[in-house]
Amino acid sequence: MPIVATGFFQPMTTSVSPEAMMLSIAAVERDTGIGKDTLRVWERRYGFPVPARDAFGERSYPSEQVEKLRVIRRLMDQGHRPGRIVAQPVAALLTLSQGALGQTPTPIAPPEHLQSYLDVIKSHDSEALQNQLTQALTREGLSDFVTDLVAPLAVSVGDAWVRGELAIFEEHLFTECVIRVMRLGIANCAKSSKMGLPKVLLTTFPQESHGLGILMVEALLVEQGCACLSLGTQTPVRDIAHAALAHRVDVVALSFSSLMKTNDVLDGLTELRQHLPTTVTVWAGGQAAALKRRKLADVEVLRGLADVAVQVKRWRSAALKLKP
Repeated sequence: MPIVATGFFQPMTTSVSPEAMMLSIAAVERDTGIGKDTLRVWERRYGFPVPARDAFGERSYPSEQVEKLRVIRRLMDQGHRPGRIVAQPVAALLTLSQGALGQTPTPIAPPEHLQSYLDVIKSHDSEALQNQLTQALTREGLSDFVTDLVAPLAVSVGDAWVRGELAIFEEHLFTECVIRVMRLGIANCAKSSKMGLPKVLLTTFPQESHGLGILMVEALLVEQGCACLSLGTQTPVRDIAHAALAHRVDVVALSFSSLMKTNDVLDGLTELRQHLPTTVTVWAGGQAAALKRRKLADVEVLRGLADVAVQVKRWRSAALKLKP
């Protein structure tokens, strides 16, 4: 997934309007978290989305419809029902997302120390953005870089997208640039780590394609001296269990974005626990509603990035008590 060529934010000599960019139904499902069957039902029931057909007769969606679908998904995560929002114009949805239906959304100014990063993202200068991020990483250290810069910046970028100030490609390319810088920081930090315990396997379930959250956790774990094994995103549950046993890990850490359905989270965690011995701890973190609604049996829920160090300390303390 990381883009290795430099300057991918640089202006192109020929421009393509967002309206001309079409996404397949599979790409829309991956991007929005809304299933293919649901998209087809909405098309019949609500008259939206309105896909075109490609040369093979398959559905394809213009980018402005995908942007609206992403707003709809965020509103659904907040408790709104599809029947009340799918047919509404995007301007009304953006107003609703600000919690004030019928009023013009009030722009929320990002923290001052993040504004320069947002300006660079909008300027499409990836080299400058990467330099800024690299300098911040060097200056602040990996842990503070993640908690004080990357995490709030990701929120600000998401808010800017909701307000229509950033396009999908700008949000995606920002994420790729951050991932590239963070991987370098993780690699450098891992070289100096000598503790190595607990050994943590990191990944996401098949329905979760967002990898920035689990990468931030990995960065904090590495700085805590943990040995980390990342499987990337979208790993089948049984494969997670098999990998955990094959590599003899102490902890399986999973990340869930707000797009994850409650049943997918709960059923997946239940299945995973059934395939793991009790000696392997499971950590789950992220914005999924399922993690906030109830206590999960035999799963430690990370309530935020600050909880990573707490859980590591707790695991090490318990491990010391078990030593003869």
